Amino acid sequence: MATGLDEFALIQRYFSGGKFAPGAFSRKDSTRADAMGEDTAGTGAAEMGAEYQGADCKITGNGVVLGIGDDCAILQPGSDELVVSTDTLVAGVHFPEQSAATEIAQKALRVNLSDIAAMGGRPKWFLLALTLPEADESWLADFARGLHQVADAFQCALVGGDTSRGPLLTITITVLGSASPGRALRRSGARPGDRIYVTGSLGDAAAGLAIAQGTIDTATNDTDHKYLTERFWRPAPRIAEGQLLQAYASAAIDISDGLLADLGHIVTASGVGAAIDVVTLPLSRSLNAVASPEQALRWALTGGDDYELCFTVPPERCADFEAAIAAATVDATAIGVIVPGSAVVCHDAEGHVLDVATAGYRHF
Repeated sequence: MATGLDEFALIQRYFSGGKFAPGAFSRKDSTRADAMGEDTAGTGAAEMGAEYQGADCKITGNGVVLGIGDDCAILQPGSDELVVSTDTLVAGVHFPEQSAATEIAQKALRVNLSDIAAMGGRPKWFLLALTLPEADESWLADFARGLHQVADAFQCALVGGDTSRGPLLTITITVLGSASPGRALRRSGARPGDRIYVTGSLGDAAAGLAIAQGTIDTATNDTDHKYLTERFWRPAPRIAEGQLLQAYASAAIDISDGLLADLGHIVTASGVGAAIDVVTLPLSRSLNAVASPEQALRWALTGGDDYELCFTVPPERCADFEAAIAAATVDATAIGVIVPGSAVVCHDAEGHVLDVATAGYRHF
């Protein structure tokens, strides 16, 4: 059901209630939201609005000085360094067009939080820019619910943004976080001899996308399908792991476009090469259950959307880091080593170089 709410009223109803932290959506041109649909809100819309006014992100001090309803947010970051990242998700490009609003919201915020994790930061605030083909009451309520669930879980406050009408559903989120001065992890610190690690398991999200697209046999186990689908829609931002890695890692990145593509960014930034032993790649039981060994390996190397951390650890810190793994302080697997050169090379069990057709997702 479309709504005739103007932009400011739409924001107030779905994104600025008693639990959404105060912020700064700008009311530049209410005609944009007015054009999204006729005024057919009615009683049901009012009830939905009442439910979601205040059913969203938790209000805390958390450095927020001025909230929603003004031209800008006023934030007080304190003495830490500010880490900032922006990601855009477009329907039909980053997720199937007819996907559930709650899952879209979950994914949109989680993938942004993953960038903060890769820097070893702590998320604090986020901005939301939402472009909608129409302002549908039910869709907005579900989207607000999903956004709240993630923001509340990671104590990240919505502090502003914008809404507009457009031909494609597009969600742009900017996350702001903090890092101790001089401690943020970067891509440029890897050196030859450093060991390469990844957290968690790889390839699951690519399998989850294949399930969502209907390209995996539905006769396989429902439990595996549920796990893999959740890995696509609800990747876990490795916030705690990123902060732990400040004591060990020389370089880090989150895996959004695929292991080879993102490790390639570390290689380029650091001026080094990398050698990957593919038999060491961590693959989940569910992935192995739904995919052939060849497909599972391909997804692990190039599938993307896992949002695990890929990072390097200098030789002198490896023993301590392996002890942390053994103590279950962190879930990580060594998969290779940084070498002189400029390329990422994969070796099979016999040491032969594998020819991988594509390194991962390409944005253009």
